[in-house]
Amino acid sequence: MSLTRRQYLQALGLGSAGVLAAPLLALEKTRHLQRIGLQLYTVRDLMAKDVAATLAAIAQAGYVEVETAGTGNLSPAQFVAALQDNNLTAPAAHVPFDLMAASPEAILEAAETIGYQFIVLPWIAPELRTLAGYSQVIEVLNTFGEQCRGAGVQLCYHNHDFEFEALGDERAFDVMLRECDARLVQFELDLFWATHAGVDARSYLQADPERFPLCHVKDRTAAGEMVSVGKGVIDFAAMFAAGSGLQHYFVEHDRPEDSLASVQYSIKTLQALRY
Repeated sequence: MSLTRRQYLQALGLGSAGVLAAPLLALEKTRHLQRIGLQLYTVRDLMAKDVAATLAAIAQAGYVEVETAGTGNLSPAQFVAALQDNNLTAPAAHVPFDLMAASPEAILEAAETIGYQFIVLPWIAPELRTLAGYSQVIEVLNTFGEQCRGAGVQLCYHNHDFEFEALGDERAFDVMLRECDARLVQFELDLFWATHAGVDARSYLQADPERFPLCHVKDRTAAGEMVSVGKGVIDFAAMFAAGSGLQHYFVEHDRPEDSLASVQYSIKTLQALRY
Protein backbone atom coordinates (compact mmCIF):
# COMPACT_ATOMS: atom_id res chain seq x y z
CA MET A 1 0.00 0.00 0.00
CA SER A 2 1.42 3.39 -0.96
CA LEU A 3 1.84 6.11 1.65
CA THR A 4 0.47 9.60 1.33
CA ARG A 5 3.01 12.44 1.53
CA ARG A 6 1.82 13.27 5.04
CA GLN A 7 2.11 9.64 6.19
CA TYR A 8 5.60 9.41 4.72
CA LEU A 9 6.74 12.56 6.51
CA GLN A 10 5.11 11.46 9.74
CA ALA A 11 7.10 8.24 9.52
CA LEU A 12 10.22 10.39 9.35
CA GLY A 13 9.11 12.33 12.42
CA LEU A 14 8.15 15.46 10.44
CA GLY A 15 4.41 15.27 10.84
CA SER A 16 3.62 18.37 12.88
CA ALA A 17 1.88 21.18 11.03
CA GLY A 18 4.53 23.72 11.91
CA VAL A 19 7.35 21.56 10.62
CA LEU A 20 5.48 20.50 7.51
CA ALA A 21 4.65 23.93 6.15
CA ALA A 22 8.06 25.09 4.94
CA PRO A 23 9.27 21.75 3.50
CA LEU A 24 6.02 21.22 1.62
CA LEU A 25 6.11 24.74 0.23
CA ALA A 26 9.65 24.18 -1.00
CA LEU A 27 8.74 20.82 -2.52
CA GLU A 28 5.77 22.25 -4.39
CA LYS A 29 7.62 25.15 -6.04
CA THR A 30 9.00 23.19 -8.96
CA ARG A 31 7.22 24.86 -11.90
CA HIS A 32 9.11 27.31 -14.07
CA LEU A 33 8.47 29.30 -17.23
CA GLN A 34 9.07 27.19 -20.31
CA ARG A 35 9.06 30.06 -22.80
CA ILE A 36 9.90 33.66 -21.93
CA GLY A 37 9.01 36.46 -24.31
CA LEU A 38 9.79 40.14 -24.69
CA GLN A 39 7.58 43.07 -25.66
CA LEU A 40 9.74 44.85 -28.23
CA TYR A 41 8.60 48.29 -27.04
CA THR A 42 11.19 47.77 -24.28
CA VAL A 43 14.01 47.89 -26.85
CA ARG A 44 12.46 50.43 -29.21
CA ASP A 45 15.68 52.49 -29.13
CA LEU A 46 17.62 49.53 -30.50
CA MET A 47 14.86 48.56 -32.94
CA ALA A 48 15.04 52.05 -34.45
CA LYS A 49 18.72 51.47 -35.27
CA ASP A 50 18.84 47.84 -36.43
CA VAL A 51 15.94 45.43 -36.15
CA ALA A 52 17.87 42.29 -37.11
CA ALA A 53 20.71 43.01 -34.69
CA THR A 54 18.22 43.71 -31.92
CA LEU A 55 16.44 40.41 -32.47
CA ALA A 56 19.80 38.62 -32.45
CA ALA A 57 20.70 40.20 -29.10
CA ILE A 58 17.32 39.25 -27.65
CA ALA A 59 17.71 35.65 -28.75
CA GLN A 60 21.22 35.52 -27.33
CA ALA A 61 19.85 36.71 -23.99
CA GLY A 62 17.56 33.67 -23.95
CA TYR A 63 14.20 34.94 -25.19
CA VAL A 64 12.35 32.62 -27.55
CA GLU A 65 9.41 34.79 -28.55
CA VAL A 66 8.53 38.44 -28.93
CA GLU A 67 5.46 40.62 -28.91
CA THR A 68 5.66 43.35 -31.50
CA ALA A 69 4.84 47.04 -31.33
CA GLY A 70 5.52 47.54 -35.01
CA THR A 71 8.29 45.89 -37.01
CA GLY A 72 10.67 48.81 -37.33
CA ASN A 73 11.72 49.52 -40.90
CA LEU A 74 11.08 45.93 -42.03
CA SER A 75 8.11 44.69 -43.99
CA PRO A 76 6.15 41.80 -42.44
CA ALA A 77 7.96 39.33 -44.74
CA GLN A 78 11.38 40.78 -43.89
CA PHE A 79 10.52 40.68 -40.20
CA VAL A 80 9.58 37.01 -40.45
CA ALA A 81 12.94 36.26 -42.05
CA ALA A 82 14.74 38.07 -39.22
CA LEU A 83 12.75 36.10 -36.65
CA GLN A 84 13.58 32.82 -38.34
CA ASP A 85 17.27 33.71 -38.52
CA ASN A 86 17.26 33.95 -34.72
CA ASN A 87 14.90 31.05 -33.91
CA LEU A 88 12.29 33.47 -32.57
CA THR A 89 8.52 33.53 -32.98
CA ALA A 90 6.08 36.41 -32.62
CA PRO A 91 2.81 35.07 -31.19
CA ALA A 92 1.38 38.50 -30.36
CA ALA A 93 1.25 42.08 -31.61
CA HIS A 94 0.19 45.40 -30.12
CA VAL A 95 -2.00 47.34 -32.53
CA PRO A 96 -3.46 50.84 -31.94
CA PHE A 97 -7.18 51.44 -31.59
CA ASP A 98 -7.50 53.69 -34.63
CA LEU A 99 -5.99 51.03 -36.87
CA MET A 100 -8.36 48.38 -35.51
CA ALA A 101 -11.32 50.58 -36.32
CA ALA A 102 -10.10 51.75 -39.73
CA SER A 103 -8.00 48.94 -41.23
CA PRO A 104 -8.86 45.56 -39.70
CA GLU A 105 -8.08 43.70 -42.93
CA ALA A 106 -4.50 45.04 -43.03
CA ILE A 107 -3.95 43.90 -39.44
CA LEU A 108 -5.16 40.39 -40.20
CA GLU A 109 -3.06 40.21 -43.35
CA ALA A 110 0.07 41.04 -41.33
CA ALA A 111 -1.02 38.52 -38.69
CA GLU A 112 -1.16 35.78 -41.31
CA THR A 113 2.28 36.67 -42.67
CA ILE A 114 4.05 36.96 -39.32
CA GLY A 115 2.11 34.24 -37.53
CA TYR A 116 0.43 36.25 -34.79
CA GLN A 117 -1.93 34.21 -32.64
CA PHE A 118 -3.01 37.24 -30.61
CA ILE A 119 -3.75 40.85 -31.57
CA VAL A 120 -3.69 43.18 -28.57
CA LEU A 121 -5.13 46.65 -28.05
CA PRO A 122 -2.45 48.21 -25.81
CA TRP A 123 -3.95 51.58 -24.81
CA ILE A 124 -6.87 53.93 -25.27
CA ALA A 125 -6.66 57.71 -25.35
CA PRO A 126 -7.86 59.79 -22.35
CA GLU A 127 -10.91 61.08 -24.23
CA LEU A 128 -12.20 57.49 -24.49
CA ARG A 129 -12.06 56.88 -20.74
CA THR A 130 -15.69 57.78 -20.13
CA LEU A 131 -18.90 55.75 -20.12
CA ALA A 132 -19.53 56.65 -23.75
CA GLY A 133 -15.88 56.15 -24.69
CA TYR A 134 -15.61 52.71 -23.15
CA SER A 135 -18.86 51.74 -24.87
CA GLN A 136 -17.28 52.72 -28.18
CA VAL A 137 -14.12 50.73 -27.39
CA ILE A 138 -16.13 47.67 -26.39
CA GLU A 139 -18.17 47.86 -29.60
CA VAL A 140 -15.02 48.03 -31.74
CA LEU A 141 -13.42 45.18 -29.79
CA ASN A 142 -16.44 42.92 -30.18
CA THR A 143 -16.72 43.69 -33.88
CA PHE A 144 -13.03 43.26 -34.62
CA GLY A 145 -12.89 40.27 -32.27
CA GLU A 146 -15.40 38.51 -34.52
CA GLN A 147 -13.22 39.23 -37.55
CA CYS A 148 -10.15 37.96 -35.70
CA ARG A 149 -11.95 34.79 -34.70
CA GLY A 150 -12.84 34.15 -38.31
CA ALA A 151 -9.15 34.46 -39.20
CA GLY A 152 -8.04 32.13 -36.41
CA VAL A 153 -6.62 34.94 -34.25
CA GLN A 154 -7.55 35.91 -30.69
CA LEU A 155 -8.15 39.58 -29.83
CA CYS A 156 -7.00 40.82 -26.42
CA TYR A 157 -6.96 44.04 -24.40
CA HIS A 158 -3.92 45.21 -22.40
CA ASN A 159 -4.49 47.28 -19.28
CA HIS A 160 -2.72 50.17 -17.61
CA ASP A 161 -3.80 51.53 -14.23
CA PHE A 162 -6.61 53.83 -15.41
CA GLU A 163 -8.93 50.93 -16.23
CA PHE A 164 -9.18 50.21 -12.50
CA GLU A 165 -10.63 53.65 -11.78
CA ALA A 166 -14.35 53.99 -11.10
CA LEU A 167 -16.67 54.12 -14.10
CA GLY A 168 -20.03 54.80 -12.53
CA ASP A 169 -20.45 52.24 -9.76
CA GLU A 170 -17.84 49.84 -11.14
CA ARG A 171 -14.26 49.68 -12.23
CA ALA A 172 -13.88 50.26 -15.94
CA PHE A 173 -11.91 47.02 -16.18
CA ASP A 174 -14.83 45.08 -14.70
CA VAL A 175 -17.20 46.69 -17.19
CA MET A 176 -14.92 45.60 -20.03
CA LEU A 177 -14.71 42.06 -18.69
CA ARG A 178 -18.49 41.85 -18.58
CA GLU A 179 -19.43 43.70 -21.77
CA CYS A 180 -16.74 42.33 -24.08
CA ASP A 181 -17.81 38.98 -25.52
CA ALA A 182 -15.74 36.40 -23.65
CA ARG A 183 -15.37 34.32 -26.82
CA LEU A 184 -14.06 37.24 -28.83
CA VAL A 185 -12.07 39.41 -26.41
CA GLN A 186 -9.57 38.13 -23.89
CA PHE A 187 -7.05 40.09 -21.82
CA GLU A 188 -3.34 40.63 -21.43
CA LEU A 189 -2.90 41.45 -17.75
CA ASP A 190 -0.09 43.91 -17.07
CA LEU A 191 1.10 42.88 -13.63
CA PHE A 192 2.89 46.17 -12.94
CA TRP A 193 -0.05 48.42 -13.78
CA ALA A 194 -2.57 46.28 -11.92
CA THR A 195 -0.35 46.35 -8.84
CA HIS A 196 0.26 50.09 -9.31
CA ALA A 197 -3.51 50.61 -9.26
CA GLY A 198 -3.75 48.84 -5.90
CA VAL A 199 -5.40 45.75 -7.35
CA ASP A 200 -4.59 42.16 -6.47
CA ALA A 201 -3.93 40.76 -9.95
CA ARG A 202 -4.17 37.22 -8.59
CA SER A 203 -7.88 37.66 -7.91
CA TYR A 204 -8.54 38.32 -11.59
CA LEU A 205 -6.30 35.47 -12.74
CA GLN A 206 -7.99 33.03 -10.38
CA ALA A 207 -11.56 34.16 -11.00
CA ASP A 208 -11.49 33.59 -14.77
CA PRO A 209 -8.14 32.06 -15.74
CA GLU A 210 -9.06 31.31 -19.37
CA ARG A 211 -9.77 35.00 -19.95
CA PHE A 212 -6.10 35.85 -19.38
CA PRO A 213 -3.83 33.99 -21.84
CA LEU A 214 -1.17 36.72 -21.84
CA CYS A 215 0.61 38.83 -19.26
CA HIS A 216 3.21 41.57 -19.10
CA VAL A 217 5.95 40.92 -16.58
CA LYS A 218 7.51 44.10 -15.25
CA ASP A 219 8.50 44.96 -11.72
CA ARG A 220 7.66 47.75 -9.27
CA THR A 221 9.48 49.06 -6.22
CA ALA A 222 7.58 49.74 -3.01
CA ALA A 223 7.75 53.44 -3.93
CA GLY A 224 6.05 52.81 -7.27
CA GLU A 225 9.03 52.99 -9.64
CA MET A 226 9.10 50.69 -12.68
CA VAL A 227 12.24 48.55 -12.66
CA SER A 228 13.69 45.45 -14.31
CA VAL A 229 12.18 42.15 -13.20
CA GLY A 230 13.80 41.11 -9.94
CA LYS A 231 14.65 44.61 -8.75
CA GLY A 232 11.21 45.29 -7.33
CA VAL A 233 8.77 43.76 -4.87
CA ILE A 234 6.09 42.11 -7.03
CA ASP A 235 5.60 38.47 -6.10
CA PHE A 236 5.67 36.96 -9.58
CA ALA A 237 5.71 33.41 -8.24
CA ALA A 238 2.30 33.99 -6.66
CA MET A 239 1.02 35.67 -9.82
CA PHE A 240 2.11 32.83 -12.08
CA ALA A 241 0.75 30.20 -9.72
CA ALA A 242 -2.62 31.96 -9.79
CA GLY A 243 -2.68 32.30 -13.57
CA SER A 244 -3.45 28.78 -14.67
CA GLY A 245 -4.66 30.08 -18.04
CA LEU A 246 -1.51 32.04 -18.86
CA GLN A 247 0.21 30.93 -22.06
CA HIS A 248 2.67 33.73 -22.83
CA TYR A 249 4.77 35.87 -20.50
CA PHE A 250 6.23 39.03 -22.03
CA VAL A 251 8.88 41.00 -20.17
CA GLU A 252 8.45 44.74 -20.56
CA HIS A 253 9.95 47.95 -19.19
CA ASP A 254 8.49 51.22 -20.42
CA ARG A 255 11.48 53.46 -19.67
CA PRO A 256 14.70 51.49 -19.11
CA GLU A 257 17.94 53.44 -18.80
CA ASP A 258 19.77 50.69 -20.70
CA SER A 259 17.23 48.60 -22.57
CA LEU A 260 19.47 45.63 -23.40
CA ALA A 261 20.89 45.43 -19.87
CA SER A 262 17.34 45.56 -18.51
CA VAL A 263 16.03 42.68 -20.63
CA GLN A 264 19.12 40.61 -19.86
CA TYR A 265 18.63 41.09 -16.11
CA SER A 266 14.90 40.38 -16.30
CA ILE A 267 15.22 37.08 -18.13
CA LYS A 268 17.86 35.80 -15.71
CA THR A 269 15.44 36.50 -12.88
CA LEU A 270 12.63 34.64 -14.59
CA GLN A 271 14.78 31.69 -15.62
CA ALA A 272 15.63 31.13 -11.96
CA LEU A 273 12.07 31.62 -10.70
CA ARG A 274 10.14 28.65 -9.32
CA TYR A 275 6.50 28.71 -8.31
